[in-house]
Amino acid sequence: MAAGQAPPALLIVDMISLLDFPGAARMAPVDAARRIHALRRRCHAHGWPVVFANDNFARWHSDFHGLVAMAAAAGGAAAQIAQLLAPLPQDYLVLKPKHSAFLSTPLAVLLAKLGVRRLLLAGMALESCILATAMDANAREFEVAVAKDAVAGLPELRASALKVLAGSKAARLVTSRGASAWANGRG
Repeated sequence: MAAGQAPPALLIVDMISLLDFPGAARMAPVDAARRIHALRRRCHAHGWPVVFANDNFARWHSDFHGLVAMAAAAGGAAAQIAQLLAPLPQDYLVLKPKHSAFLSTPLAVLLAKLGVRRLLLAGMALESCILATAMDANAREFEVAVAKDAVAGLPELRASALKVLAGSKAARLVTSRGASAWANGRG
């Protein structure tokens, strides 16, 4: 990517969590985190921005690095995910108070500054946070894709959430391997 040129796409990850909510273990979040880890490496190799947009879990005196530290200290899957996906210096960090990464956050300003119009979403929970962020991004006229193999969610809601995203045309469904082609307008 040439200096000063806007990246063709940006990866938004919503994955760091204490996993202390009902159904968390059934979401298979570590599998999604492994795919996101590889996807983030590919985005970094292309020079594409990665934004972590995660819930603050009503911990109003914490920051993003504090959230990562809490997840790492929680042990189990939360710690595995925190280790795999700890933000790197080039990653952007946004804390969100609710499901959508756009609701009451600086994300729209960040995206405008970066000149990005295509958003690739990965993380959890597919049926709430990913769905809400995709719908909000679509309403703001971004081109949106969801890396369907890099999202975690409740198994019984997975098919219906993906159907809503694709059927409403709020997001294109891609694989984490096919994300680069989509980002470059070839997929």
